[in-house]
Amino acid sequence: MKFTYNRVLSYFFRGLLVLTPLAVTSYVIYAIFIFLDGLIPVPFPGIGILMVLGLITFVGYLASLFFTKPLFEWFERGVFKIPLVNLLYTSIKDLMGAFVGDKKKFSSPVIVQISDTMARLGFLTQEDLSVIEEPEFVAVYFPHSYNVSGNVFLVKRDRVKPLKGVKSSDVMKFMVSGGVSPLEH
Repeated sequence: MKFTYNRVLSYFFRGLLVLTPLAVTSYVIYAIFIFLDGLIPVPFPGIGILMVLGLITFVGYLASLFFTKPLFEWFERGVFKIPLVNLLYTSIKDLMGAFVGDKKKFSSPVIVQISDTMARLGFLTQEDLSVIEEPEFVAVYFPHSYNVSGNVFLVKRDRVKPLKGVKSSDVMKFMVSGGVSPLEH
């Protein structure tokens, strides 16, 4: 009886391990789809999301054109003059630019020597801190595990070593998963 109970419990947890990530991933994708599809209300499911994706692509195209670029820059200068909006807008723009812009910031994984027996993985985000009169320091971002936050530390340059041969996306997965996801070459 005890053998069967343990085996059934083991199967249950194994099934939970397989189904939970699949279910949560499916739900998040579904929720994003429903949200984006609902931004433009049309009677046919899926058309709204196609329209949103088309609009985003069209605005990106306009923003890259020679003669419309000044219009977008003028708009940004106006946003920069509004105190609280300025802070929110620039923070979101910098965060988006760190992942998808021309100046991607999380593309330089590093290992930082904390002590003789301990090191920490992070991403080099600023190499030149001479503006704050600390040229021997660099800025390193350390994401938190299982969270969408992290800390930025100013670290002496000689304590930071670039990671060669490892993709930055694999390092990010490794850190966010609490070290559970494997690092691969």
